[in-house]
Amino acid sequence: MEPPILKSDVYTDFQGLNALRARARQDGGDEQTLREVAGQFEALFIQMMLKSMRDASLGDGLMDSEQTRQYQAMYDRQISLELASGGGLGLAEVLVRQLRGGASTPEVPDGPAPEATPTTVGDRASVASASPEPATPKQTPADWRPDSPRAFVQGIWSQAEQVSRRLGIPTEALVAQAALETGWGRHMIRDEQGRNSFNFFGIKAGPDWQGARVATDTLEFRDGIMRREHAWFRAYASPQEAFADYADFLARNPRYREVLEQGNDAHRFASALSRAGYATDPAYADKLHRILDSGILASAAGGDMT
Repeated sequence: MEPPILKSDVYTDFQGLNALRARARQDGGDEQTLREVAGQFEALFIQMMLKSMRDASLGDGLMDSEQTRQYQAMYDRQISLELASGGGLGLAEVLVRQLRGGASTPEVPDGPAPEATPTTVGDRASVASASPEPATPKQTPADWRPDSPRAFVQGIWSQAEQVSRRLGIPTEALVAQAALETGWGRHMIRDEQGRNSFNFFGIKAGPDWQGARVATDTLEFRDGIMRREHAWFRAYASPQEAFADYADFLARNPRYREVLEQGNDAHRFASALSRAGYATDPAYADKLHRILDSGILASAAGGDMT
């Protein structure tokens, strides 16, 4: 999806960028505002790239002068806006996904991580979540598209509680992770027909995965650099199936032993998950902590969960 840069924009319109800053503060991360800001940033990047290309020329031509260079710079600045508005280089889309909280995806482990230690899980199945017991929610439709964080939390809370009771980990930690991975359900991975994969935890479909799968672009950090990659992800028929598979994913991989030993402390769970290498994003734990501290989960969970 190309960034919505207005055709009336010109490179001298600094007020337009200032207006976007004001809107970003007012809207608090509105999708349209994020895309406009990202588009303007991409235009500035293209302008810098064009300038570098011209600076790398062998020398002045016969018709070059201060006046021609001035008009050439004006043209480069304007054409950068035109290029960005026509789809650009793809940078704006990457920026939007990063700014709205999209997280990098977990790596499917080939074996135990070097730092994995022997576990003393104990009677994990008997440990229940301290969160309030909700009523059984209605069946989630295949085209489920939650229209708010509250609707998202209410739609998956009971599934998260089932995993919580099975593994002895906090319900709110699971919901926070699902919110981070999917942008509160607004950016669920879908197949070419638009069907929801219900992949709430960004789990890739490795060679051992025998179930359904769907391909999409994702952001990964390699050697500290964010890169855009195309990868296959697991797909499920329902949220219940997705949460059950995530519970198996954590329980069967030795690298997550420490994660499952954090008890009912959601923040420690988030930190341990990041240390275990669940995602390539170095800020993964911090993002989870911000969601846990935001108050959104407590507000949504305290209401009617039907």
